[in-house]
Amino acid sequence: MHAVAIGFVWGAFFGTVALMLVGALAAFAQSHHRVALAAALTALLSALFLGSYLGGLPVADPALEVRLVAHVGLFSAIMLQLMLLVDLGVLRERETRHRILASVIAVAVLTVGVSWLGTPRQALALGSSVSFGFAVAALLTAIRGAWRGDRLAWAAVSGTVLLPVCVGGVSWIALDPQGVPWQVHAASALGGMTFLTGIGLMLWLRYSYLIELREAQAQGPRYDPITRMQSTAATGQMVGQAFLRQKHAPTRPVVLIAISISNLYALENLHGRAALNHALFVSASRLRRCVPADMEMGRLFEDGFLLVSRNTGDLERIVKVGRELAMRLSRPVMLRISADAGAAAGEEAEGHAEWAAQVGVGLLATTADAQPAAALAKARSMSRTAWSFASRVAWHDQASDTIAELPVLESSR
Repeated sequence: MHAVAIGFVWGAFFGTVALMLVGALAAFAQSHHRVALAAALTALLSALFLGSYLGGLPVADPALEVRLVAHVGLFSAIMLQLMLLVDLGVLRERETRHRILASVIAVAVLTVGVSWLGTPRQALALGSSVSFGFAVAALLTAIRGAWRGDRLAWAAVSGTVLLPVCVGGVSWIALDPQGVPWQVHAASALGGMTFLTGIGLMLWLRYSYLIELREAQAQGPRYDPITRMQSTAATGQMVGQAFLRQKHAPTRPVVLIAISISNLYALENLHGRAALNHALFVSASRLRRCVPADMEMGRLFEDGFLLVSRNTGDLERIVKVGRELAMRLSRPVMLRISADAGAAAGEEAEGHAEWAAQVGVGLLATTADAQPAAALAKARSMSRTAWSFASRVAWHDQASDTIAELPVLESSR
């Protein structure tokens, strides 16, 4: 009976692997190659890790098999950890990427070297311990990303919450195949299925984003790629309501954050409306991912966005958000060029072009007695003035009643 239960739970896990591979093939058929590759690698590496610990390596020598299990498991754990870091954007910065890669390589080389100094069983115990450490690190990384407001990280948290249980369970199974209760098999398989489900959900969120992006490009000038945001007229009403709500506390400021992008018109002239839709769509999506939950947002004319903060007690936090917006929205994006626009520009019929938004951010903290329309116009003027600043962020200096540049942080230079 226990053998049947063990076979059932592990059959469910490898069935989940097969479903994820089918999803990867479907994504590949829709030309979403990066999503397909990530899903397929996650499924195959997970199957390789757990399959090797369950005795699935075709090796006749037991001692050699145990050593191979330690090495294969370590390799799979490292690759899955690095893929998770890529998906969460942790490796985006060059210095951080080099530091993490150097640390991971050092740990891997040291583990493999030390493992050959002991017996095969000791090598397996060492490799399993390091893999367990990577599982815990993956969970902590996902929690850190979710704590910072990354919505994709919540899917990663749901997938990695049982990952240490899975790694610890299969390590016990590999070290003592005969004496392990069937409940350990069940918990390990459940942890593996939870991991694949969480990563699959995270990839699906990215996949659905690409589906919507393709629709935005296909519709041309008839399609507003940011329909989930309020229109400019609705944004004006949102500002008026914010001032009205603040009438009961006139000492607390009303905070407006205006964002203007200076090179959208040039982008449309150079590469066409589809490229403009793509750029606006990406900018709006980045904005949603980094804006705190207590801020309302909407469109601000054709070249910008507006944020209204409901939590005006911490102005230092508002300044930090402004800097973060300028940095995030200015990152380059690879735009797909339509056939007609590409031919008109003398380029290939279809291709890609790198584009970076020239962003200006205006931070305005004003009193509830001010006129909402005047405050909105002033915030927009500040954001457009910020185009000429090195930090790309402008704020209102109340002492001199002028628009001043928010200094660039030393760490961001």
